[in-house]
Amino acid sequence: MNSRSIELIKEVYKPYKYTIKGQAHILNSTSGDIVIKEKKRDTRELYSYLYSRNFSSFPTLIDDSREGIEIFSYVQDTNMPKEQKASDLIKVIANLHQKTIYYKEVSFDEYQKIYDHLKEQIAYLRYYYDNIFDEFFKEVYPSPSHYFLMRNISKILASFDFAEHELEDWLDKVRQLHKFRVCQIHNKLSLSHFHKSDKDYLISWDDSRRDSPVLDLIHFYKEEYRDLPFATLLETYQKINPLTDEEKQLFFIVISIPFKVDFNESEKDVYQNIQKVLDYVYKTEELIRPYYSVKEK
Repeated sequence: MNSRSIELIKEVYKPYKYTIKGQAHILNSTSGDIVIKEKKRDTRELYSYLYSRNFSSFPTLIDDSREGIEIFSYVQDTNMPKEQKASDLIKVIANLHQKTIYYKEVSFDEYQKIYDHLKEQIAYLRYYYDNIFDEFFKEVYPSPSHYFLMRNISKILASFDFAEHELEDWLDKVRQLHKFRVCQIHNKLSLSHFHKSDKDYLISWDDSRRDSPVLDLIHFYKEEYRDLPFATLLETYQKINPLTDEEKQLFFIVISIPFKVDFNESEKDVYQNIQKVLDYVYKTEELIRPYYSVKEK
């Protein structure tokens, strides 16, 4: 970030408090509170587009004329229950998607790329866990964490089976499709990037782009799955911007893929990380199961 520009802004605003939070510099002054961020994109152009689509849940851009930085109004977040905040956030992101969504002409190759990427990811992680299991099985006296994994490995591998089966089914369904739904996605969706003040605000738009709405839901789920009622949140989202069957299936496929556990950490950390991946598998299965129960009926 341009330190010279920041010093000049300090001289203008004369802040009584100066805080660095992540990549943001927060200045509190008697003339107003502002946030200084490194300029990574044309935010004014993005905001103009969002305004044209009747969406305005973002901080005010005060100044983007200085080299390398942008100045935004500071949004003071309101303290509220996590579940309530998540409910408000999912409505905002559903509105963003609904107001900016359109169909893009694509060839089957675009769907094939998604398939190939996920197929490779599943194959790599399955191979990783299979090898780990084989190594642990040879141990005469396995550690508690190693024994814990061996007792529960079938649950992890079953998630790969489900994801792989659904991925093949998804590819068959999209073979005849020549369009792909895209919209403006936030691309870093989490509770920390949502503030509630005089209105709803999504902050940190640096990575925003036009892509599938599924990507925001995937990121939000992986960030916040531990503590939030995602079945209810997904229902709320669906009422505002219903996913197509192919989008919903793709969402379920991606979140069904368990993450990789690093076994090079301490025994305590490894055990806890195995517990985390199992919690993730069970929570994801709980979210998805009702949709497939309805399909089976």
